Amino acid sequence: MLQPRFALGVAVVSLLVGTAISSAQAPKPAAAASKNPVIVLDTAKGSIEIETFADEAPKSVAHVVDLVRHGFYRGLRFHWVQPGVVQIGDPLTRDMTKMDSWGWNGSGEIVGVAEPTKRKFERGIVGLAYKEGLKPTTADSQIFILRAPNPALNGKYAAIGRVIKGMDVVDKIVKPDAVRMCSVKN
Repeated sequence: MLQPRFALGVAVVSLLVGTAISSAQAPKPAAAASKNPVIVLDTAKGSIEIETFADEAPKSVAHVVDLVRHGFYRGLRFHWVQPGVVQIGDPLTRDMTKMDSWGWNGSGEIVGVAEPTKRKFERGIVGLAYKEGLKPTTADSQIFILRAPNPALNGKYAAIGRVIKGMDVVDKIVKPDAVRMCSVKN
């Protein structure tokens, strides 16, 4: 007959060995989604990857990421193209006959919060636009990518991300280039 302490020891060791074996066989939990998702805009000239700043403008980033996930930007054209900036986000740009009205529309679901960031608006920064003369709380779906620094925007707009790949593509964009596909990767 086993001594009570020895039997208890054998039981504990068996339990520990069994737990170690089952944990080794147990599936590993899925990696947590990145808190800064990357938006991918595919154009005829190449892909643009934008790392978002979810910690700096959480509601603005969540709104744009949701629009991307629902395919809102697919088929939209860059409606405002200047030497220092390109802009996209007006659903009317799908219709070439409405070119005179491009730039004044959005998804219809404004963010409703002003999240101007302290980040400097340098080349490659992506901002959430709002109509001139209106408050930042009216920002919706229009996003701009800076081709050149623009310090006049500092503290006035939500910087929602920065181009991490494809700045050469941004430099080649002309009106009315379109986004063929859009996606989010974590």
